Amino acid sequence: MAECCGSGSNKAHSKKGTCPLDGYVYIEVPVSTIIHHISQPWAWNPQGDTYYFCDNPDCDVVYFSATNQIITRAHLRTDVGQKDPSDSATLCYCFGLTRGEFLRDKRTKSYIVDQTKNKTCACDSRNPSGRCCLKDFPHADI
Repeated sequence: MAECCGSGSNKAHSKKGTCPLDGYVYIEVPVSTIIHHISQPWAWNPQGDTYYFCDNPDCDVVYFSATNQIITRAHLRTDVGQKDPSDSATLCYCFGLTRGEFLRDKRTKSYIVDQTKNKTCACDSRNPSGRCCLKDFPHADI
């Protein structure tokens, strides 16, 4: 949780991998993040593999490994806001903020920024990407 959305937060996510389904390159995600989002973590064996988060809304893959193991939306208990363009999509998993709530009240982003400064976020486990949610806010509206 420390440094969740701070300047050093993406250092652990510097490796990149190519999604076996869409062919695009994505950033590494910790196995500990995946465990918080898959529907049956007790039945999953990551086998020491490196995993990546695919945020392409047109791709059903959410996580994939260096050895092309895939975890799709159907394997998750969490909705993936990064793959959902609707107003009900989650932008901030730590505080349950949806895209629609943000679009109706821009003060919500200031609140999230303040909370990250106060280190009250847990993006590394709550956000399916394992990263800070602030990058997921609509850029045209910030």
